[in-house]
Parts: sequence; structure tokens; C-alpha cells
Amino acid sequence: MSSEFSVAVVGATGAVGQQIIKQLEERNFPVGNLHLLASSRSRGKKIEFKGKRLVVEELDENSFQGVQIAFFCAGGKFSEKYAPIAVEAGAVCVDKSSAFRMDPDVPLVIPEVNPDALCDYKKTGIIASPNCSTIQMVLVLAPLHALVPIRRVVVSTYQSVSGAGAPAMEELARQTIAIFNAAEHKPEVFDHQIAFNCIPHIDAFMANAYTREEMKMVHETRKVMGEPSLRITATAVRVPVFSCHSESINIEFEGAMSADQARRILSDAPGVAVCDDPINSEYPMNVMATEKDDTFVGRIRADETVENGLNLWCVSDNLRKGAATNAVQIAELLAQEYL
Repeated sequence: MSSEFSVAVVGATGAVGQQIIKQLEERNFPVGNLHLLASSRSRGKKIEFKGKRLVVEELDENSFQGVQIAFFCAGGKFSEKYAPIAVEAGAVCVDKSSAFRMDPDVPLVIPEVNPDALCDYKKTGIIASPNCSTIQMVLVLAPLHALVPIRRVVVSTYQSVSGAGAPAMEELARQTIAIFNAAEHKPEVFDHQIAFNCIPHIDAFMANAYTREEMKMVHETRKVMGEPSLRITATAVRVPVFSCHSESINIEFEGAMSADQARRILSDAPGVAVCDDPINSEYPMNVMATEKDDTFVGRIRADETVENGLNLWCVSDNLRKGAATNAVQIAELLAQEYL
């Protein structure tokens, strides 16, 4: 990646946008010009990048002239409207929203799992990055599935409030302080109190009684792994922690897969770090994964109720690998192999 690229970040002032800017600097992505784009509310704000204070510009139809790579992290409505405009202007779009993930002509990419899917990006000029909870699960499932096919997956998520943005993090902090001071604490971001509580409701409920978040995990996992009939069921829960998503995953395989074998496979898997010594109280936790790019996995053990079953626990920073890091890794592959 010797060439430099003109890069735009749509949603630059949001939690994911700021993390993408941080990742571009940390990973030394070859940025020539960086355009920070957001709504009119954020116009004029300044964000530091490589020692310079860059001014946030208001997003409009003319924002993408000369841009080669555009990161979209402002929500599906912005992506649906502006990504085609960016493509028309000559940019390749890396989209973090759910707007294009299930479009058959748009590659849905986790670089450690299906990098070859990126070759289809020219069909639309758009590359989708999966949901944060999908990414960390598939990083664990894919290397196991490559050795012994998976028959069925049951996953329960424990998702931090940062997945709902900065206002959600502020609400958790505000409610916690209020409860300790016996003060009023009405929910605003969530439907219910989030402090000292768990809410089994992320995104809208659908006709099948699952939430959209739960069905994202089903459909996106099938697409990334290239297994359209893989049986997956999910329950997604919001928990009162600020950072990192945790998942309890039950896997049923077509053939034998021991816990020791799974540990060996996952120890060699890219993007995965095994932390599994429960006798010494070593297992993945949110405080361990915060500000890290690996997905940490542990509590790997046989499911004694079913033949060829395993249980495991994984934790990942949803703003890094679950969002910004995966998007920047896609751009790195794009720059190395295609641009």
C-alpha cells in the first residue's frame, strides 16, 4: 500500500466514526486526504488526525468529489441515500449499516473469514461490514466449521450499551448516578431502565417474535459463511456495561469435535485469542477485550446433553473489531488487492 488514498468518513462525529478515524491512524492506513462528514449539527467541529485538527464538513451530494474510499457509519438511511452518490462520484464504499448487507450483489466481508468475497465489489461499488455481534461469532464458528461441519448454533448475546451509541452510554452513567443518589431516572434511549438491569430487546421486534438484531445474526452468518441453510437461533440482550459484547454460543457439529481440539483450532485462528484456564479464573471478560481487536474465547467445554456439542464464551470490543477495525481491514484489503 504505497499509494495514498483520498478517504471520507460519513458519520465522523459518532462513536464508530471516531473509532474509524482512530484506526486509520493506528494502522497507518495510507490516507492522503481525509474528509470528515456529518450532519449539519456537527458542521465545524474539529477532530484530530495525525497531529492535525480537521474540520467536520456537512454531508451533501457534492461531498465525494475526488474521494476513493468512503466509510459509512451514520445509519442505514444515510447509506441508502449517499452511498450510490459516492459510487457515482468514483468512490468505493465500505458500509457499516445494515442497508446493503443482504443485497446479493453486495459482498458481506469479514477479512479473516471470507476475503475472496471482496472481488465482487465492482458490481455495486459497495462492500458491507456485518453486524458487530455477527462478526465475533463468525470469527469463532468459521475455523471450527472448516474442520467439522456445524449442524446447529444457539447463541445468546450480552451486548454493551455502546452498541446503541454515545447517548446510550450517557444514559447508563446518568441512571447509575441517579440510583445511587435515590434520584429520578427516567429512560430515554431504552424502553426500560438499563442501569442494574438486562433488557432482552435490541432493535425492533419482527413478525416471528424475534428482534431484527437476532435475525441479523442468523442471515448474516449464513451469508458470510456461505451456508444458506445453517441452523441458527439467537437471543440478543442489552446489559449494563459500557464496552464490549459477550456471547454464549452452543454449537452442535456433524461429527466429533472435542474441547481440546477446538482450543487448538481457535488458538491458530486469525483474529481470535484463546483465554481458557477456568481453574485459575482465566476466561474472557469485557475489561480484557476493551480497546483490543481480537475476539477472546474461553469456557470451551463439551455439551453433555447432545452428541458432538460444545459450549463456549466469547467477548469482543464491538466498536473496534465489531465495527471500525473490520471496516478498516476491508479497506486495507481493497487497497492491497484491488485499487
